Amino acid sequence: MTKDKAASFRPDLFAMEARKASGKKGLPPVHLWNPEFCGDIDMHIKRDGSWDYMGSAISRPAMVRLFSTILRHDDDGKYYLVTPVEKVGIRVDDVPFVAVELRTEGKGCEQTLHFRTNVDDVVTLDKDHPLRLEFAANGEPSPYILVRDRLEALITRSVYYELAEMVEERGGQYGVWSSGIFFALGSVE
Repeated sequence: MTKDKAASFRPDLFAMEARKASGKKGLPPVHLWNPEFCGDIDMHIKRDGSWDYMGSAISRPAMVRLFSTILRHDDDGKYYLVTPVEKVGIRVDDVPFVAVELRTEGKGCEQTLHFRTNVDDVVTLDKDHPLRLEFAANGEPSPYILVRDRLEALITRSVYYELAEMVEERGGQYGVWSSGIFFALGSVE
């Protein structure tokens, strides 16, 4: 973003435009919007799910929630806040959301797992919202669940430990059941 555009960016006006576009029914159709790219702004989503603007924490949960509804992860691998008239780039350390709570219905292969994110999205682990697991160089696991449209949530350590208690072995794989699907987490070695 040029210095003039960066200086003129006002999160409150951007949020107002986002609120108008969002309406009251569900998430806005950001995948349908193709506004002009206005440049990058100094907004940052940290690995712990906290947001800041120009180095200051965005402490109002309603503001974070609003911005999360107009977040898009494009094919270029970058993250953008998008309204029908404006598109700005932001930084994301890892993924934009954090899964902070797990709710279980049923048991074994009949169970369904529901995750709540730090912005109060509730996601059911199913074929459209799969689980994936990556390992850091030190061997520490980082589990993720797809929330929507290439936007994922990192599953917190405490929630991952809850998930680990449900792990079963099936066909040489460790994994968990949800929505009638076995989600493999790793090979039995």
